[in-house]
Amino acid sequence: MNRFARLAARLLAAPGGLVWVHDESAPAVEAWPARPVDPEVTGLCRRAADLGAPLALTGGPGPAFAGIPMIGSGGDLLGVLAVTDDPARTWSEDDLSDLGDLAAACSAQMRLRHRSREAWRGQVEAEEAAGIAEADAERMESLLGRAQLLLRAAEGLGDTSGLVEVCERVGELAGGDLKPSHVGLLLIGEDGLLRRVTMPGGGDPWAGRDEEYPTEADGPEGRAAREGRTVVVRDRRALEEGYGDEVLARFDALGLQTLVCVPLPAPEGLLGVLALGWDVPHAVEPAERALLVVLADYTARAVERALYLDERISVARSLQEAMLTGLPSVEGLETAALYRPAARQDMVGGDWYDLYPLPGGRGAWAVTVGDITGHDMRAATIMGQVRSMLRQADHDHRGRPPHQAVEALVEASGTLGLPAGGTLVHAHLEPRRAGHWQLTWTNAGHPPPLLVHPDGAALRVERMESHDLLLHPSLPPVPRTSHTRLLPPGSTLFLYTDGLVEHRDEDLDDVTDRAARLLAEAGSTTPLGDVLQHLADAVAPARAEDDTVLLAVRVIA
Repeated sequence: MNRFARLAARLLAAPGGLVWVHDESAPAVEAWPARPVDPEVTGLCRRAADLGAPLALTGGPGPAFAGIPMIGSGGDLLGVLAVTDDPARTWSEDDLSDLGDLAAACSAQMRLRHRSREAWRGQVEAEEAAGIAEADAERMESLLGRAQLLLRAAEGLGDTSGLVEVCERVGELAGGDLKPSHVGLLLIGEDGLLRRVTMPGGGDPWAGRDEEYPTEADGPEGRAAREGRTVVVRDRRALEEGYGDEVLARFDALGLQTLVCVPLPAPEGLLGVLALGWDVPHAVEPAERALLVVLADYTARAVERALYLDERISVARSLQEAMLTGLPSVEGLETAALYRPAARQDMVGGDWYDLYPLPGGRGAWAVTVGDITGHDMRAATIMGQVRSMLRQADHDHRGRPPHQAVEALVEASGTLGLPAGGTLVHAHLEPRRAGHWQLTWTNAGHPPPLLVHPDGAALRVERMESHDLLLHPSLPPVPRTSHTRLLPPGSTLFLYTDGLVEHRDEDLDDVTDRAARLLAEAGSTTPLGDVLQHLADAVAPARAEDDTVLLAVRVIA
């Protein structure tokens, strides 16, 4: 309830507000700012409750006091909403009217809280709101509808995972109940400049402005950020009186009649401004102003969380992309790799590829494509550890087949408690006579590699189906196997992750066969980089839900 105390204090420009909650045994008081309440003020709240009518006191030895009793639908006393100021303060009829409106909203909120301590969900919200609206007057029905909006805001903004999603939810919430023609979100950067955030599916109330500008700039949004208070432009005349020609021209260009800019509070300072504009005259009543202040509070919390998550996702993607560097040049081989992220920018995967020389001086190389389970910072971090550990395992098991390196990786992960789950193909390539290369590979539950064999004028594509168990921290170590092929000049090895071939409405084998046909059609002279781009464009889903990694190695003829 201290939110209503704060709103009352802000609305009446008083230094303090409180909600006195009636209880026969021990009345409770929630104050803003949070501090011990003077017993004299508590006594005045009880006096207003006993009186059952508004109480306004001024000019005495004690503080100026204005309190409104809050009555339940059954006539029972719920409490008192009050504000205090210094003794010289006088209370106007408008002050008491505004406080009464806010007390009605607070009463509605208290009734809702008494009826259920749990958040309303789905149809329950609508049914309870409808039940209360039927029992109350038309004015109360409007207030309860707005309280319902706040509950939806708390629920809808509470599970957002990125700034784009926050913008979408704010636009949906504000657009559904308040019906503005424009919704805008402006954030203050570390350099102190305001920057507009694109609102998906909605307009920006200042869609002609520069991308960034100081809070000192002329305009209602700059004033709201600068002064830390809600700024209401009721009509064009108010704009003419308070702002310059440039702001007036933009206001007219958008056809706005009314604009409200509400600051987004943060623990230290402000995050930015929430702006709503109407293209028809719109009376912003005190109850609606209070509603917008609370909506801005919810939005600010969601923005803080979204900025934190966006930063983590950016770090994870940078970590992933830093490991997917250009391939080294290998004499006798043509190589190419491609990484394509998922369509959703907040999806960070554990897909990777790798190509590095093996120790021993025989000119052998290791080739890997893998996919760690997950789409978050954890997956990207584990991927980096697994990639490094597999390289070390090859170094420690020089001259041994690749399956022994994977067995060592699994054993080390278990010993270190690394929750590495996923799939991979790990291969060794060693030069042989007459331009041939020996391929030795092991498969830990990964999509089968495709091997293009030169066969006269035609090309034949083999799906190398043999595989062992995937990687998972809950599975015990198991013996693994390696397989061998001798690759003549013109052969091409193609490795990929499941982001290429997993489609919602198409069989996995059918998609893999389509990829194999395209490889065969590409021939043995098309540059591998072009082949991979064509495969990704033609085979991968248009709106991929997973990252895609492709790696190709061709024996130069």
